[in-house]
Amino acid sequence: MVPPPKAADDEYIKNLEFERREKDHFFKEHPQSPIPWALRDAFTGLAYFPPNPTYRLTTKLIRYPKPEPITMVTSKGVPREMLKWGYFEFTIDGQIRRLQAYKSIPKPGEHEESLFVPFRDGTSGKESYGAARYLDLPIVRGEKYVLDFNLAYDPYCAYSDDYVCPFPPRENWLDLRIEAGEKDFPLADLKGKLSAEGKLGHRH
Repeated sequence: MVPPPKAADDEYIKNLEFERREKDHFFKEHPQSPIPWALRDAFTGLAYFPPNPTYRLTTKLIRYPKPEPITMVTSKGVPREMLKWGYFEFTIDGQIRRLQAYKSIPKPGEHEESLFVPFRDGTSGKESYGAARYLDLPIVRGEKYVLDFNLAYDPYCAYSDDYVCPFPPRENWLDLRIEAGEKDFPLADLKGKLSAEGKLGHRH
């Protein structure tokens, strides 16, 4: 039995909020968290736009017959080579837009099983991280995908200067606001606040 739309949305939001709490716990406590140790005590969780099922879009991947390599600029100037795999076309607020999907070039013996969709939008540099937000989509059989902007997340370089993060090519700059997913992490503000309080570097 297929649940009615309202019940399905409620269940979706419940699961999304659980995943966000799990991510907050990982970021605060796990040794592999991207949050610098000096900021862990002050970390109270990531900020998000409210869950909105209307930003969860069923769409098709239009594959390119022959994927071409593309070089992405990164936060440290180190080029990142990827394959331009295909694109998603979708409608938001009555407007048709397109996002390119990329795939890592696998090393010998490896198989990349996900698509990488970096993007900027009208919230970038305002409510959301200025450089980019990312979506990762597992590769599926067929062409039908779910493009869920509620899952849009910040690259690790939003939390620390130690990481190298690719920037989205201009073709993935959307001229509308995507009010879903992760918001900006106030790295500089948090460092400044802790430094002024003499707490920068404390971790018990």
